[in-house]
Amino acid sequence: MTDAQETAADLRTTTGGGPPDDVEKAPIPLLEPREGIPPVVADEDALARVVAAFAAGTGPVAVDAERASGYRYGQRAYLVQLRREGAGSALIDPVGCPDLSALGEALSGTEWILHAATQDLPCLREIGMVPTSLFDTELAGRLAGFPRVGLGAMVEGVLGYALEKGHSAVDWSTRPLPEPWLRYAALDVELLVDLRDALEKELDRQGKLEWARQEFDAIAAAPPAPPRKDPWRRTSGMHKVRRRRQMAVVRELWESRDRIAQRRDVSPGKVLGDAAIVEAALALPANVHALSALPGYGQRMGRRQLEQWMAAVERAKALPENELPQPGATPAGPPPPRSWADKDPAAAARLAAARTAVSALAEGLHLPQENLITPDTVRRLCWEPPQRLEPETVAQALAGHGARPWQIEQVTPALVRALATTA
Repeated sequence: MTDAQETAADLRTTTGGGPPDDVEKAPIPLLEPREGIPPVVADEDALARVVAAFAAGTGPVAVDAERASGYRYGQRAYLVQLRREGAGSALIDPVGCPDLSALGEALSGTEWILHAATQDLPCLREIGMVPTSLFDTELAGRLAGFPRVGLGAMVEGVLGYALEKGHSAVDWSTRPLPEPWLRYAALDVELLVDLRDALEKELDRQGKLEWARQEFDAIAAAPPAPPRKDPWRRTSGMHKVRRRRQMAVVRELWESRDRIAQRRDVSPGKVLGDAAIVEAALALPANVHALSALPGYGQRMGRRQLEQWMAAVERAKALPENELPQPGATPAGPPPPRSWADKDPAAAARLAAARTAVSALAEGLHLPQENLITPDTVRRLCWEPPQRLEPETVAQALAGHGARPWQIEQVTPALVRALATTA
């Protein structure tokens, strides 16, 4: 880092986010690409040159990906950005180069730096890029106690530069990509290595570096998420739908919408909104005219579209009773906490005491409660605590629920005390 960047990092560390009120704030310089905007790599020959350059580079590699959420079906990557010492920056078009496994292999064993890694890893995995080790700058910021952990806020608060804003939610499937968008994308990896180094130093100063390493290792080792069972049940507003016949309408409309969205490669919400699906399920319209009167099926929807949605409603209405969906299966684990007072008052008392203990501990450690220990882990422990409330048994229970060693070490004493007070 430059002296100015080190000064900005020191200010952030010592004052908790910025200079004191009696210090005049200097203008924050806008970050500029060091080598200009690299050309977009969209063919195999150019990709081979990038692979060779990044394989010959040194140190960690900064990685980012842009998706077209809200515009296209699925969560595929439409641009991949990389930067590494000795190789510079690269912008790769996964539409023209859909298989980046050679690049992934060239970077195997190299530490990848990502910001909010869990958001980008699924789409990177689809194109053959899977890290063996990583450093997540967003998660590092959370563990270090930063109040704002967006990339722009982190770069500004730690390194003293302002990132350009305004293109994060654009349609990255657009071709050709406009130059301002490419500039924005290139800057996202411009200082990730610098940010990583500064955060590592800060975590080490706070005694949290090993905590971060355990978290990063867990992210890198996590398997792909399994497909959701009955994804239609996650329709927004589903809590209003009580009857099985109405649930069948939601399922038919959701599945019809999904097929259309996949065929057209557009976001399902652009085909039919969740609110419209729920409205039709609640109303059970008798015909196209009745359907057209519902919110979401108004004047801008053509007759043909209305008929296809009405056909889905009719299929649901025609199903025999034994083919109607059952109410949602009870999820594994404890029930919602709001019902604990009635179902198990002792468990409710344990949960209240445990939450208070975790909150106080997290505040003292200057990190979010959910990063200290997940709320689900606390609920499971309180719903079914060990028969003997001892540090060893509580630690074993936490490990069984997936807590990392550093989390177990930090929270076990506090949780043992909290549970013991309600025994």
